[in-house]
Amino acid sequence: MESQGEEVHVDTDKARGGSTPHIVRWVLAISLFLAIALLSATWITGALASG
Repeated sequence: MESQGEEVHVDTDKARGGSTPHIVRWVLAISLFLAIALLSATWITGALASG
């Protein structure tokens, strides 16, 4: 932590109270892929069934 006049500068990890793992990126990527796959499967099976 560093003070410059009235301003206080704190490192990102200390301000957040911990580290920031990149697990959120994996969760978003996997859920996006699953959503696209399920919607595509629904669309394709509906198109095949309608004749």
